[in-house]
Amino acid sequence: MTDTALVVGEALIDIVQHEGQALGEHVGGSPLNVAVGLALLGRRVRFLTWIGDDRRGRRIADYLHDSGVDLAEGSVGATRTATARAELDEKGSATYQFDIEWQLSPNPGLTAPLVLHTGSIATALQPGCDAVAELIDANAATSTISFDPNIRSVFFEDAEEALSRVETVVTRSDVVKASDEDMRWLDPHSSPEELAARWLTLGPSIVAVTFGAHGSFAICADGDERIPAYPAEVVDTVGAGDAFMTGLIDALWDLGLLGGHRRGQLRDIGSAVLREVIKVAALSAALTVARPGAALPDRAIRDRAANRLTGD
Repeated sequence: MTDTALVVGEALIDIVQHEGQALGEHVGGSPLNVAVGLALLGRRVRFLTWIGDDRRGRRIADYLHDSGVDLAEGSVGATRTATARAELDEKGSATYQFDIEWQLSPNPGLTAPLVLHTGSIATALQPGCDAVAELIDANAATSTISFDPNIRSVFFEDAEEALSRVETVVTRSDVVKASDEDMRWLDPHSSPEELAARWLTLGPSIVAVTFGAHGSFAICADGDERIPAYPAEVVDTVGAGDAFMTGLIDALWDLGLLGGHRRGQLRDIGSAVLREVIKVAALSAALTVARPGAALPDRAIRDRAANRLTGD
């Protein structure tokens, strides 16, 4: 096992539009954002994805390299690099239309990481989602598994199928984070807090829920915690959930709670410690929404913001 994060999932080019007018193209993808966010915080990160050897694929590879992320062998093989047309509304929220093929290279030959993170399209779209499940199972004994379903409803027949697929991954995971919108769509008969509590019984040590401007919630065996959102002048919400996920992983890393050998300690995390963890995650999200695009904070930016909040 190495002191490295392995992030598995889609990388794509976001073609951003507002009222039908193109505003630009940006490197994107929820797992990619988490990989870059962890690297910006000084973590060693490998990213396993599926991109083409084309102009857009090379742009993604260059972006990862410049961000300090190691692109895993076998990540280049798609017939074309995926795209997502992101239409921004008046509040800066995005809706997406995807052109993507998703699979994983067989036998990528990866050393067991300290933490394996995945989610979003990578755990929803065939044939790659089955390969992701196999990779999770292969690393479960040695690695912390973190998961953000980040639902893209277009890849499911309905919410019932999505919930079944998501909960299959939840049972394999140690740390789960989801938005309240995703949880309400998955199970409209339960509150996000109720669904989080149910997921906790399936196997995870921590389940966290983000409520946008209304703060965040997390639950562990010791209890649950809720915190308000940090004040922020919102430019757009692109990457906010990924920033929260990145901050969550990073805070647990700082506490020495990652890795299969630490699974017992992670399961025994106290609610007071959990509260401090989600405060770090929430601050990362607040710093991201204050800047255009998925501009996740590096450690210096986040530390300065934390110092201002504590008056140090």
